[in-house]
Amino acid sequence: QVQLVESGGGLVQAGDSLKLSCAASGRAFDMGWFRQAPGKEREFVAAINWSGFRIYYADSVKGRFTISVDNAKNTVYLQMNSLKPEDTAVYYCAARTRSGSMTLRGSYDYWGQGTQVTVSS
Repeated sequence: QVQLVESGGGLVQAGDSLKLSCAASGRAFDMGWFRQAPGKEREFVAAINWSGFRIYYADSVKGRFTISVDNAKNTVYLQMNSLKPEDTAVYYCAARTRSGSMTLRGSYDYWGQGTQVTVSS
């Protein structure tokens, strides 16, 4: 069983930065961030394994967002720079304990409660 607690969301203006954190109670193979905007499906944002050597980003955030891990703290971070209004969504942290694609929502077993990120224009 893995429990995930996200933090760091908020209301910012376009061009600002935010850093999301996800504290995990147990160890999983890989960690991911997904987001869901109103009326849309939950979509992949970024993923990383605990060694930090495998990292994936959605094209929409590549070059602006950075995912990282702190093994000592069992915490995954998502640094979001140059935020745009279209980044507005509830951001979810996810963990998986089985093999499969790191970019697919269905590959993840555990989910956090989500944290709201709102970017105003």
